[in-house]
Amino acid sequence: MKALSKQTRSIKPAEVEKKWHIVDADGLVVGRLASIIANHLRGKHKPSFTPHVDCGDHVIVINADKVKFTGNKTDKKIYYKHTGHPGGIKETTPAKVLGGRFPERVLEKAVERMIPRGPLGRAQMKALHLYNGTEHPHDGQNPAVLDVASMNRKNKVTA
Repeated sequence: MKALSKQTRSIKPAEVEKKWHIVDADGLVVGRLASIIANHLRGKHKPSFTPHVDCGDHVIVINADKVKFTGNKTDKKIYYKHTGHPGGIKETTPAKVLGGRFPERVLEKAVERMIPRGPLGRAQMKALHLYNGTEHPHDGQNPAVLDVASMNRKNKVTA
């Protein structure tokens, strides 16, 4: 038997093996779901995690428009954005975004804010695939089901 090594091994980009996961977001809490997705996109769930290499997996999220917030965050939480012009700050609530044209952006922005900024983070975000319905075009990749609701009882809104 080999003795334990005291060296940390960094994985090279050519050695990365990317898998595909599918998540059904129907009734799941936004922040809890976003943190699990962000960890899978970064690859932090793998023992071979290397911070400076894109070693994360692809994540497909179906029913992204059916995510939930706990408490009254749907109406009280405020998202801010700035147009770049003086006095150009705009605000909206999750209820308006979920009822609008692109409801999947609530989850997309939540995950994006948990990924590091920069070229590596942008590359990791390209592995996130969000769909409003149950249909998705990634059946050929044979995605493994990632059951977020069974990981913790607080991950799913029951009421």
